[in-house]
Amino acid sequence: MARRLRNALLVAVALLWLLPTYLVVVNAFTAADEYVGPRWWFTSFALFENISTAFATADIGQAMWNTFLYSAGSAFIAVVVAALASFAVVVMPVRRPVLWFWLIYAGTLLPLQVFLSPLFNAYAVTSLYDTQYGMVLIYAALAVPFAFFVVRNYLTTAPKEMREAAQLDGAGWFTMFLRIHLPLARGAMVAAFLFQFLATWNDLLFGITLSTSPNVRPLMAALAELNGQYSGLGPPVILAAGLVASIPTVVLFLSFQRFFVNALRLTP
Repeated sequence: MARRLRNALLVAVALLWLLPTYLVVVNAFTAADEYVGPRWWFTSFALFENISTAFATADIGQAMWNTFLYSAGSAFIAVVVAALASFAVVVMPVRRPVLWFWLIYAGTLLPLQVFLSPLFNAYAVTSLYDTQYGMVLIYAALAVPFAFFVVRNYLTTAPKEMREAAQLDGAGWFTMFLRIHLPLARGAMVAAFLFQFLATWNDLLFGITLSTSPNVRPLMAALAELNGQYSGLGPPVILAAGLVASIPTVVLFLSFQRFFVNALRLTP
């Protein structure tokens, strides 16, 4: 009896959780010229027309490509830097490893709004403002602390005997990193990459602060413009664009669930 009640509760919670998604899909399918208010059932099937309007009006395709570039590029850079820093702090005999850990990890403890004003001024002075490499740079910098946290905690579980055996065989630090610890931390690195990819894909704050040009702005900034400047197109067009924007993250999450679980466990 208790098991049935638990299953019924889980089904009810799942249905309640899926209700907003269902409403987004239903209203995204509604023709823009027929929309007079929120719909609870399918009355028309104009999804592709709405998507076409959104892409043509706000250049969503270019924004998606920009965001993919920022998400993949910054996550890759952050994971490589985090792996090197984690190896140095955990494996190499550096002084005060705990201090180094907190110096790097402290980047996740401050609210992101704190960085906006100095970043905007610095980007304006150094000509990084409204450039693609400037966006990749800031996203990579923001991603390093959390990626370091994930990879570093993973490497702390590695047996010290492997390092000692490699040193006895004459392996240097670079060889130990490439051939032993890098393959060992591959799961944590993939998990950190996925986390940072999704975080960058869904970012709006830095997208609207550090970019303005259509060939530079990320996807969420383009959707915000679609919802603001082109709000006269109607909610179905905006919802259809948001639906398309969410597809890559949903597919990525469902395809690599086990890496997310391993990252939360923080064990190999």
